[in-house]
Amino acid sequence: MRHVPFRRATVAVLSSAALAFGAAYEGPRTFQASELLKPEQIKGPHFEVGPLVNTEGYLHLFSITTDFGPLEAEGRSLLLMRLLEVDALERLDDVSKTEVFVKAVGTSMYNVGKNVVSAVQDPKATAQGVGSGLKRFGTNLGRQAKRLGDQGVDAATTDEQEKKAAEERKAKGIPEPSATDKAAAVGTGMAYSVFGVNSASRRWAQKVGADPYTTNPILKKALVDIGKIDAAGGLATKIIVPMPFIVTGTATVGDLVWSKDPEELRKINERQLKDIGVTGDTIKRLYLSKGFTLTLHTRLASNLREVNVPGCGDYAVTAAQVDTEREALFFVESAEMLARFHKTTPVSIVLSDSRALVAKTRQGQAVILLPVDWVRWTAAFEQSLAEIEARARKELGATAFEMRLTGTMSEAAKAEMKARGWTVVERLPSTVEVALERAKAAKEPKR
Repeated sequence: MRHVPFRRATVAVLSSAALAFGAAYEGPRTFQASELLKPEQIKGPHFEVGPLVNTEGYLHLFSITTDFGPLEAEGRSLLLMRLLEVDALERLDDVSKTEVFVKAVGTSMYNVGKNVVSAVQDPKATAQGVGSGLKRFGTNLGRQAKRLGDQGVDAATTDEQEKKAAEERKAKGIPEPSATDKAAAVGTGMAYSVFGVNSASRRWAQKVGADPYTTNPILKKALVDIGKIDAAGGLATKIIVPMPFIVTGTATVGDLVWSKDPEELRKINERQLKDIGVTGDTIKRLYLSKGFTLTLHTRLASNLREVNVPGCGDYAVTAAQVDTEREALFFVESAEMLARFHKTTPVSIVLSDSRALVAKTRQGQAVILLPVDWVRWTAAFEQSLAEIEARARKELGATAFEMRLTGTMSEAAKAEMKARGWTVVERLPSTVEVALERAKAAKEPKR
């Protein structure tokens, strides 16, 4: 495996040196919601966030009570998105009460929003995978060697199965399904996210500023249901909905997920990934990943393509291994942080084979970009820090080190980082917050 001898020797030296600082490791903690959120983010007309917020790892875990059912959100950025989705549900609910809607459906009892609570038979279903996503952010040394060893078996098995299925379809006169349909049949994340979402669903998602491929089960069902009713497109053109503040990701990504057919959007993403050197095998793995929705796939491809420096393609390879949405969101938000940083401080290369996105600036500084809520001083964090610093020095030629995060760091962790010569930048805006600020600025009257 590449780098192993260096890693073992250097990490051992750095770890031994680090221990000399003698900092005590910190345990998990519980925050008050009021410590982390603005008052309007804690309680609104149709939601309330639980007062206690557990933080065992790098992300806060929020519980949300809404008029439409209970929700969980792992991470502050996902919480803000869920709150915006509550607003989208209320907009759809209001639409269901309009005269035009009632005439089209034939009854005022079809209450889009409140009737979709049945989509969550078990309240815990909305929290599936919560807490299991981001266990570590360090490097992945050895991952590529294992992947290359498994690749031949995986490819041979998949090709054999696909060939047999194709022969059976041909014998029965059944047309070849699209790539989306093939993946949906085996219940993978990206394909399942498009299941039931037609062009009318996407139009309504645009009207209320929502992600048509959301994993929020309540909103997803509402969009699919209204899409079925409005399959001909009649309602969307007759009902005016005031434009909301926010869309998922950037405006460009929003336009793509709203306007493009899923198969067309998948091909656009594929071209962008190929432009940064991602192979067909990795693109396939990304598509079949359980963690990526079509929107997350689009956000990842768009932002890595925007930067397009050596190492961006490898970051997509690492992202292709995720199996939860929360993990996928970590990679997506990391790529978005990179794209924003690159606009003001151009980077020249990205560290390969690393879950944490580490980029080198043209001035020789290695910068870790972390979309996390809370960093405390732990053995795992110390080890990851040592690994990254050692590899960044050797492989990137870095001479200075900085960590940029969307959340905050404990005082103990900041003291240890400073002692090791690192600069720490906290409280950077998440993608959702950036989009909110842009939308707010666009609505304010020009002077």
